Amino acid sequence: MATVPLQHGNRDTEWKLPARGTVAMASLITAESSIFTIFVVAYLYYLGTDVQGPHPKDVLEVPWFYSACLLSSSFFIWLAEHAIDRAKMAAFRLWWAVTILLGLIFLYGTAVEWHKLIVEDHLTISTNLFGTTYYSLVGLHASHVVVGLLMMLFVMIFSLMGAVGPQHAYRVKTLALYWHFVDAVWVVVFTVVYVVGR
Repeated sequence: MATVPLQHGNRDTEWKLPARGTVAMASLITAESSIFTIFVVAYLYYLGTDVQGPHPKDVLEVPWFYSACLLSSSFFIWLAEHAIDRAKMAAFRLWWAVTILLGLIFLYGTAVEWHKLIVEDHLTISTNLFGTTYYSLVGLHASHVVVGLLMMLFVMIFSLMGAVGPQHAYRVKTLALYWHFVDAVWVVVFTVVYVVGR
């Protein structure tokens, strides 16, 4: 990592360039945030414009439990970050596994919701504008959860094989940034779809 000496009065300090991984993840999150913003605006713009149902208030149930699972996973991945920082690999694997499990539970909840909407309520992506924007927005978020879970699963496998250790703490933290982003986006999606939208 390159350093540049800076002169401040009589004291020399070193300014460190941001790590490439952090810059790359920050750029990815910025780009993804723009995409989510477009989908959120589209959902809000077309909200209530459907003449033909079903409408959000008729079919949507607030997924409190599954949302709590996803949001609490940020706490457990934070515990995993601190564990690998302190070279406590058993604790790291435990908290990492809990994070993966909570993410899987959230995805299961999304699948259950979609099954109900499609089979019982006959709401598909082509039914009306609500169906189109709902599946696009919630599906976009779910796809990000899947990507995050796959990356975390690879880390878990490599960790069990002994290929991940304290020397990789920085990379783990970089990946954790993505998961925190996924959780933060869900707060917005949840508010728009299940609070404002209903």
